[in-house]
Amino acid sequence: MPLIDRITRLFTADVHAVLDRLEEPDALLKQALREMEDEIAACETRIRWLMHERDETNRQSTDVERELDRIAEQLDVCFAAGEEPLARGLLKRRLELERHAKRLRTRADATARALAADEARIAEHRRAFDALRLRAEPLLDAPSRSYAPYAYTLDSPVTDADVDVELLQEKQRRSGR
Repeated sequence: MPLIDRITRLFTADVHAVLDRLEEPDALLKQALREMEDEIAACETRIRWLMHERDETNRQSTDVERELDRIAEQLDVCFAAGEEPLARGLLKRRLELERHAKRLRTRADATARALAADEARIAEHRRAFDALRLRAEPLLDAPSRSYAPYAYTLDSPVTDADVDVELLQEKQRRSGR
């Protein structure tokens, strides 16, 4: 059996090598860059969702705190008037709101942790993407440069004065012959 496994592995490796040669490296590199861009976009979407979740949780927490303050005032009125049955209902509502506030704090903490982790992850993805794009740029631009192997850049444009001076020098050279 080990011999058959080794032969199978060698055959598989040869097939993969042939496929690698058949595939265009430029296309694979472009695809990898697109996939990285898609991953960054997905992370950005998740971050926007988490920010919305954070804002919504904060809004709900503010509403709950405001309601708890209102219930505290109503409890003062009930106890001052000796209305214990009304106070019982308010105490029940206060307990429910306090539990809800605790759940909101837990959700806010989890959202903050997830947001921090995703922001760190997207920063790392962007650094990796930028580094890969910088390294890939010469490879991806190579075909367009291969048609102009003797391309050069001008340091400064030729002015009319340069042409006039060159004309005078050429006249001198030709008259000196």
